[in-house]
Amino acid sequence: MEIRRVAVIGSGQMGTGMAQVSARAGIDTILVKMTEGPVEAGKQKIAKALQREVEKQRLTQEELDATLGRLTCTNKIHDLAECDLVIESVIEDLDEKRRLFGRLEDVVKESGIFASNTSTLSITALAEATRRPTRVIGLHFFNPAPIMKLVEIVPTLRTDPEVLRAAQDFTAKVKKTGVTIRDFTGFVVNRLLTPYMVDAIRTAQEGLASIAAIDSAMQLGANHPMGPLALADFIGLDIVFHMANNLFDEYHEPRLTPPPLLKRLVLAGWLGRKSGKGFYDYSTTPPTANDFLVASVA
Repeated sequence: MEIRRVAVIGSGQMGTGMAQVSARAGIDTILVKMTEGPVEAGKQKIAKALQREVEKQRLTQEELDATLGRLTCTNKIHDLAECDLVIESVIEDLDEKRRLFGRLEDVVKESGIFASNTSTLSITALAEATRRPTRVIGLHFFNPAPIMKLVEIVPTLRTDPEVLRAAQDFTAKVKKTGVTIRDFTGFVVNRLLTPYMVDAIRTAQEGLASIAAIDSAMQLGANHPMGPLALADFIGLDIVFHMANNLFDEYHEPRLTPPPLLKRLVLAGWLGRKSGKGFYDYSTTPPTANDFLVASVA
């Protein structure tokens, strides 16, 4: 089947990014806002991002106008009835996602595909909560979606081969590289990346080095574009916390448990870039490391 009409549910950073990618690829796209506030806010955010592309001469004004013309915004689930593909990007909570899929299957046409952008939750657990498990798949985009090239495509044991092919074709159409992965918690990237960040947080907590030193060591010693603590701030410390818990629940490896420092930061609302504070203070330029969070180092 060909995917001609796409809905993205959730108008946060990931949701707007995926909607932008879809609309820019020539696909009619609906962005669904699930929280309070103006429905058109997501479209305005996308317009600003595209305008920056025009200014950098990576996009023409005509292409910008055409992209926005293919994008509509709503807060009504019933507007999704004729969508070929619905991608959810709501809170990383299994019960919330299950409830959403339950609402969708009463609205979206029988041939419609349900996809989750979850980073660690089981696609099977989501699929089996629906009446159409053969039409459920994982499509894990990475942040920021307009820039990052990878999509993890995650079928379950029951995903229809037609659905997998459609997901692979859609991924190629939006100019991403898709890798097909078995449905195990964390998939590939977060199965490897989350323990890395958790170990870095534990290393800082133990006072092995300062926050900036840990990040510089991995940037310069491993040629990473960003250190692990700055990366955790970028992703969101609450999301890292939930990913670590999800991995521990699946694999029961002690090293996957969130360190106390991570838990305290989340409880305090210090979630990284999106809250203005985390391992770094983003009220300064450049951001300043909050070294009082970690044990003293010589």
